[in-house]
Amino acid sequence: MPTAKQTFLYGLFFSAVTVLFWGMLPIALKLSGHFSDPITLTWLRFSVAALILGLWQWRRGKLNEFKWLTKQDWLRLLAAGTFLIINYTSFAWSLDFLLPGSAQLSFQIAPLFLALGGLFFLKERINWQQWLCFVGIGLGMLIFFHPVIGQDGQGSMWVGFAIIQLSAAAWSLYALLQKSLFKRLAPTNILLAIYVYALIVMLPFSSPSELLKMSSDDAWIAAFCCLNTLVAYGAFAQAMRYWQTVQVSASIALTPVMAFILTELCVALGWWSGSISSSHADLLSLFGMLIVIVSAINVQLISARVQRKAALMTKALNEAV
Repeated sequence: MPTAKQTFLYGLFFSAVTVLFWGMLPIALKLSGHFSDPITLTWLRFSVAALILGLWQWRRGKLNEFKWLTKQDWLRLLAAGTFLIINYTSFAWSLDFLLPGSAQLSFQIAPLFLALGGLFFLKERINWQQWLCFVGIGLGMLIFFHPVIGQDGQGSMWVGFAIIQLSAAAWSLYALLQKSLFKRLAPTNILLAIYVYALIVMLPFSSPSELLKMSSDDAWIAAFCCLNTLVAYGAFAQAMRYWQTVQVSASIALTPVMAFILTELCVALGWWSGSISSSHADLLSLFGMLIVIVSAINVQLISARVQRKAALMTKALNEAV
């Protein structure tokens, strides 16, 4: 059994991998827009992930876990898959009403939904210092994306905002259901079941024939999107296993900041100049990014301190008994 320090480091590593790959994903999705619609590309990502993960679990002899699932466990798995599908499709739909930056900013309500879900459903505690950090994250995001907010002067913006809240709520419910299944299934098997369910449900709404027209460059982009699904969601599942929901939710709030840094790096290096352009962030936006980073780091430090105190108290009680 890992020590408290090892648990913290494992959670930190997997959270960092999640943020990195989710930060790269918008760039890949932007590049994929000219050869595939979002639903078809999402179906492809789920299909490839299901195939690779299924073979991996089969070779390791880990599929026997499914034999011991109850009807309630299967219902939770199907519900988690449904919420993840809603998350993907509603986020894509919101882009008909919102600029990509505005949609990304609006989705940052998801970490708060996730933390509240952990509070009400998993009985995890959030102290006042962590609440202050979440306020800092929210304020920092507003400052960071203030140029984008100013561009949205249409009435349809509120329709897009409502849709993005649906997407964020669906993602949070998926994450909570996934965490509730950890005692019954390994994270990889949870994801495998969700991927198989999603590829079957989404097939009637996708157009796989579009993918046959891809060029070699398009195929590499699609392959990266598929790899991203495996790595990012696998790392996220492991992070939820080692860290409290509040810690993970604070970490993933850094995803838009990572996306900004990677986008500016692509612009600086001259990669995909026809598709990727700079956001031209000003000093106020950079200040907002700093607030987000500092707030997220503080959540980690506070949560780690709380866990250490709890471990010490448990140890003292055991020794007293």
